[in-house]
Amino acid sequence: QVQLVESGGGLVQPGGSLRLSCATSAKIFSLNAMGWYRQAPGKQRELVATITRGGTPNYADSVKGRFTISRDIAKNTVYLQMNSLKLEDTAVYICNALTMFAIDYWGQGTQVTVSS
Repeated sequence: QVQLVESGGGLVQPGGSLRLSCATSAKIFSLNAMGWYRQAPGKQRELVATITRGGTPNYADSVKGRFTISRDIAKNTVYLQMNSLKLEDTAVYICNALTMFAIDYWGQGTQVTVSS
């Protein structure tokens, strides 16, 4: 069982920045990948960014150049730095961990609201 705890969401104006954190109970190197997804009201959950066990990032086209995923191995924590936020980035952001056995674990989610 892998537990994920997100933090860092909140209300921000368009053009602003936020940094999300996801702390995992597992060692990052024991996981195949970690990532961030988001779900806006009335929409399906969508991938935002992932980072592989080897440290390779992957981004949705909608966030490339604005968001950066990173990790602190010593803290078993993954971050999502979000810059130049847009109204359409408003969603619940959910942390994901994929184990070596292809099992997904999900956090509770943290709300990000971009509004003027």
